[in-house]
Amino acid sequence: MYYCCGITEKGIMSHNEDALLIGKHVMTAGMIEQRMKPPFIVAVSDGVSGENAGELASVMCLEGVKNIADYRNSQLHSGIMAVHQRLSEYSRNDSESCNMQTTLCGIAVDEHNRITAFNVGDSRLYRFRGGELRQLSRDQSLVQLLYEEGTITNEERKTHIHRNIIFPALGNIKDTPRIDVEEIEGGLEYGDVLLICSDGLSDTLSTIDIQEVMDYPKSLLKRLEILVDMALENGCNDNISAAAVVLNNA
Repeated sequence: MYYCCGITEKGIMSHNEDALLIGKHVMTAGMIEQRMKPPFIVAVSDGVSGENAGELASVMCLEGVKNIADYRNSQLHSGIMAVHQRLSEYSRNDSESCNMQTTLCGIAVDEHNRITAFNVGDSRLYRFRGGELRQLSRDQSLVQLLYEEGTITNEERKTHIHRNIIFPALGNIKDTPRIDVEEIEGGLEYGDVLLICSDGLSDTLSTIDIQEVMDYPKSLLKRLEILVDMALENGCNDNISAAAVVLNNA
């Protein structure tokens, strides 16, 4: 059994281009907590700013992802690619949503408790274990590429003028996105927390900030609330979404 919870918050923005998936529930506002048996998917989707209909892209993406039934790497990859194709086809035929795009980051837990991570864009997956927070996903962004090349430092990534430029996301009508799918090495142990969030959180709070809050002796949902409140207090000018998954004895 697993305990999952999540929050999605529009923040100072007029509407929410983020969406949250826990099991079969797709949300664009509020909080959710649920105990679930495998198989299930938990994911965050963030409509790409600067493109049309980000709020539609993120919801359509997760509505498609929740219906993926086979979590084997190749089939999960194919299922997400099919979601991309549906988004791009829809936007080609609708001028108001032309080239709508969205990120996608999440986990699929199969009936054998194997946990597979998937990612497109710059939403993030972390694992909190033994008091230490580690990023498991790899940002598909220009600043990440520059950092890996040694052109900029880790600190410069946070303020770089091109920090919001990401590689082709789901729904892109010109380029095919790269879909990263990989089983999580070391899985999930009792006491671990898997945290999935949009860049509204990860761009505003440091790894140390998030790590300290995840170590608080409070309920997991309360810790997510604290993270969202901290991001808003720190001047976040984006939507914020976060979901967390732990093993549960119940």
